[in-house]
Order: sequence, then C-alpha cells, then structure tokens
Amino acid sequence: MAKKVREVEINSREDTLTLMGPDVRPWPVTPPPSPEEVTAVYARRKAEEFGKWCEDNLRIEYARGKPEALQGVRVISCGLWRMGHKFAAGLLGELGAEVITVEPPTGDPMRKLTPFGREEYMLEDKSGTKCGLDFIHEVRNAYSVTLNLETEKGRELYTKLAQHADILIEEYPPAYMDERGIGYRQLSQINPKLIYCWVGELGQWGPMKDKVSKYGQWMLDPFGQAACSFVHNTGFPEDLLPRGKGGDPTRSGVWFADYVAGEQTAVNALAALYWRDEFSGEGQFIETTSAEALMEILDFDITWYGFNKSIKARTGGWDPNLNQYAWNPCKDGYMMIGGQTDRLWYRIGMCIERELPIFGRLIHEDPLLKEMAARNALQALTKTYTMTAMWLRNINRLEAEEKLMQYEIAAGPLLYIDEVAEFPHFKYRPWVNVLEDEEYGTLMYSEATTAYQMRTPARVKWLGRPLGKDNAEVFMKYIGLGQSELRELKEQGVV
Repeated sequence: MAKKVREVEINSREDTLTLMGPDVRPWPVTPPPSPEEVTAVYARRKAEEFGKWCEDNLRIEYARGKPEALQGVRVISCGLWRMGHKFAAGLLGELGAEVITVEPPTGDPMRKLTPFGREEYMLEDKSGTKCGLDFIHEVRNAYSVTLNLETEKGRELYTKLAQHADILIEEYPPAYMDERGIGYRQLSQINPKLIYCWVGELGQWGPMKDKVSKYGQWMLDPFGQAACSFVHNTGFPEDLLPRGKGGDPTRSGVWFADYVAGEQTAVNALAALYWRDEFSGEGQFIETTSAEALMEILDFDITWYGFNKSIKARTGGWDPNLNQYAWNPCKDGYMMIGGQTDRLWYRIGMCIERELPIFGRLIHEDPLLKEMAARNALQALTKTYTMTAMWLRNINRLEAEEKLMQYEIAAGPLLYIDEVAEFPHFKYRPWVNVLEDEEYGTLMYSEATTAYQMRTPARVKWLGRPLGKDNAEVFMKYIGLGQSELRELKEQGVV
C-alpha cells in the first residue's frame, strides 16, 4: 500500500527540522517570504532604499524583457563522457549565445548515466526516451543535433556548420578531431575568426597527455583531481577519525575538476572574443585542463611548498590559518562557526561559556590562545573544536544559530539539499527555481549565477533536449538541408 503523503506547512526555520522523510510532501512546501516581510528586514538593517533599488534592477522576473550580452554569438559544443565542455557552453548559452550541441547518432553516453544504474532516476521525453538528470541539467539552452563524425559526409556537414561558429568547444581525446581533418588547424583555414577551445584532464601535449585505455575508456575527471594534489590534501587526518580508517584522501563526489575547467574555458573564450572583435580580427586556439584549472585555486599549497618544502596535510573541514573557521557537529547536523577575528573569537567564547563555563576556563584563560597566530597550531585547533562540540552536541542547528546570532557571530547551519530547496532566501531571489519544459515537464534547477546583472542578465530557457531534436532546424538554417535530404542522411547513419 502506498504511503499517504503528509501535508505540511512551514512558517519558520524550526518547522523544517522534522522534514527528513519520504512521507513529507516534496517541494514546494511553503511559498517564499512576502515582499512585506523582506522590506521589514531591510528596515531593520537601515537599507530600505538600497534594498528596493537592488530588487528593481536585479530580480530574475524582469530578465525576460532585457537584452542578452552574447546575443548573435554562435557556439558549437561537442564531446563525450565529460562535463567541462557542456558546462562552458551552458554558461555562454545562459548569457544569450546560440549553442548547438553535436552528438553522435547514438548520443553522448552521459545521457545514460544515472545513480546506481537506476532507470527510475531518469526523465522521459514525450517519445518515452529516458535521459539522465546530470546531462539534462548541464546542457542548458543548447540545441541538439546529431552527426556521425566517423563518416565522410558527417565530417563535411560538421565543417559547414563550423563555418558559422564564433566559438567551438571540444572535449574529445587529443588529436581526435585533427586526425579526421576537422580540428582547429583545418577549420581555422575556412573560418579564420573561429575561437576553438579544447577541454581535457591533463592536456593534448606533454609526456602525460590525455589518452584512452586499451579498452577505449576515456580519461575522466578523477584523473584531473588526482594529478594536482586536490585529492591528496582533501579528507580527514588520521587522528580526527580514530575509530575509522582516517587519513584517507577524498575526491569530490561531483566532477568538480571538470566544472572548474568549464568555467575557465568560458572565461578564456570571452577574452578571446573580446580580443578578436576589438583588436586582431582573428580567432585562436585555447586549451584548458581540469588538473591545471584546479591547481590555480590550490596556489596556496604550491606557494607553501616553494617557501619551505612543506606539503599541506589533510585537515578535514578545518582551516589551518584560522581558529575557529569550520563546521562543528551538533544534535541534528552541523554548524559553521567563524572566529576569524579577535572580536568574533571572544564573542564565541562569551556565547558558549554561558552554558558551558569550562569553555571560558580552558579556552579564554589559556595564554597560548590569546594570540591569533598561536591559536592556529594543531593542538590549539583540536582543543577549541573539542570544546565547541561539547556545547553543540545537545542543541540543534536552529537553537545554535539563534544563540550565536545574539552575539553577532558569523555562523550558519549546514543545510541538506531539501532544506536548501525550502530555504526562504533562495526561494525569494529565487536561486532555486522551476521551469515547465515542453519535453520533460516540471524541472527544478539552480538559477544561472550570472542572472543578477542589471542590464544583460543571464537566463535559463530550457534544460537539455531529446537527442537530435533540432536537426531539421539547425541543418536547414546553416547548411540548407531539406527534410528529404535529412531522411536520406538518417538512413545512411550520418545524422
């Protein structure tokens, strides 16, 4: 017998604490805060005029009537298995570029990717074809066409399509396109203004360049994460997990390196577009790798090693430069508490020692901990976080946040994804949003991070497309193919 879904109403953050089961009606449980409630917040913070100005200029509801920054820019995106090129093209598509995703007639294998191989976690289009959620979420605002690049006719059509492109983002193995006569060296001869971006894990050149295994498996994101120390220094030190294995490195569960590379690729492409249109009149070739993109945000580790040969150790959620500045376990989850300044540090102590007097004696009366630099030593971090956890273990996140806010301490709860979806702030802006897709129905998604622009805001128009949905429109528009020709090409396995 199916469970009866429980109807709930949320009037405060406290009401969300028990909403952790499948018997609760899913999002949206409650509407966002009213404008009157938010105006009251502005008033309390003496920011009524500025708050209203921001809302009048930045609200997503007004984006549809504004121009797009990249309107008229044409982008081709092609590659298999990976997320970098998809994310890069999606960012440009959100900003108004016309993005065309090129897949083989069998589709990108990422379409079949679903957690634990469970087909019930996939979406169906109108024809009943299933597609994985990761693929649908990241191929934003992109048209879908199919071409078999292993055929001469497929490569011919791809070349004709590339003649119309401003930016081409590719994520095949090194030299794959070049060997088939459709890489940058060939395409730039017929389209000198083409900005060609290749995305990979380690690179197309060098002694450890990207490759495929003898079984044909491509080099994927985890290799990029592992090659740049990101995995090595992420995780808990052994002494923080005495009952477990401890000390083991931890890679990001999502393909974090690919997404960082995709972001960098979009930045590179926009810089090249500016250079082309304002100065040179020529396109160029760009290479972005996941390992090196991550290395750029790990530059502190590299600088540290260069300074005195120190190798950054794994510190879990701790920041080795600040105490406190990490999440702490509490009764129903975790709390982030920031004591990055002396003012905040002592306010944390004032708050905690009201209910845990020993905190004041062991922490604030310790002469070592009075010096900001000294209290970042490992033994000082251990002592502080141990005492903080003693206080938090008997209270929930909401209680902890209310107590800490009374002392104007930088603190906030770590939210579960269902709580993020119901978080009043994200629902009001709204960062968590839904759209009605003509193929996949109601889809929930995170808004474009570039949506809060005053004059040319980004916007999400659709998420994903059924495979080859736009063959007729795109090939007719740019190559002049008719319906009968498309039918013949499909029979030949070209599209």
